[in-house]
Amino acid sequence: MDEELRALTERLRAESAASGVPEAAAVYDRLVATGDQDELAAVLTEPGHPLWARELAAFRLGVAGDRRAFESLVLLLNHRDPPRCASAAHALARLGDPRTARAAAALATNELRVAYALHPVRLLVELRAPEAVPALITTLERRLRPHDPYRRVALACVEGLGALGDDRAGPVLNDALAHPALAQTAVRALARIPGQR
Repeated sequence: MDEELRALTERLRAESAASGVPEAAAVYDRLVATGDQDELAAVLTEPGHPLWARELAAFRLGVAGDRRAFESLVLLLNHRDPPRCASAAHALARLGDPRTARAAAALATNELRVAYALHPVRLLVELRAPEAVPALITTLERRLRPHDPYRRVALACVEGLGALGDDRAGPVLNDALAHPALAQTAVRALARIPGQR
């Protein structure tokens, strides 16, 4: 079993058990075991299913490459609960939907939801899509303001821009050198960009 799927199923098993609904364990077992993608997709569209069931169905569809999971996974990518964001990012990276990079870029650059931008930033780096570098540059520029509280997002942008190795990132990474929490990572990122050493 994939490590991400193992972590997800353990978390959602506990969540379903804690729901206090007697039939939750049977629903959970069925969703974990089923090979019927139509049954999983129905969980995403029928009313009344709990969040844990929707997340499990969306994850399983996403890693199977079933694009019916796209909208649910994007909503989970922007959730306030980091484990949900992480599992959604994992599934979206495997989904193969051409809309994923644009959606991740929109979430990463949305200042109203910047507290939840960490996983969209990491997903953009993993996808290596054309939207990645401009979105990471924009997000990092905003994080370089004085007293910005989202250092983890800024650090993920710096690391990601280094991994992507695009010379367009040079100016913002040079600006990041002035921030003690980012400076060492920015030096390493600049070293990975041709012409920036």
